[in-house]
Amino acid sequence: MSLYLMSLLYVIAGILHFVRPETYVRIMPPYLPAPLTLVYLSGVAEVLLGLAVLLPSVRVWAAWGIILLLIAVFPANWYMAVSGKFSHTPAWILWGRLPFQLVLMYWAYTFTKK
Repeated sequence: MSLYLMSLLYVIAGILHFVRPETYVRIMPPYLPAPLTLVYLSGVAEVLLGLAVLLPSVRVWAAWGIILLLIAVFPANWYMAVSGKFSHTPAWILWGRLPFQLVLMYWAYTFTKK
């Protein structure tokens, strides 16, 4: 059940990158180039990894891919917390996202064992 929930989470999150790209562009740190391209690439990665984790033959690789993806998007979550551009969002949510990334990494890690 946990595997299917994780898969669904990443597929939906990835699709949202295409439905509402402006939301994700806003949280991109300004030092990163081509923010819209990066939003689309991360959306594709989330959808593909979310689906791939369901396939036993590539599950371990997909789970490691999710962990790497979470590391890659951490700067956007950090920027969201420290930039002051998101004052409409409660601080506990902005800062809570950061350790929650570790929880998500651990969840993916549980699927790295055959």
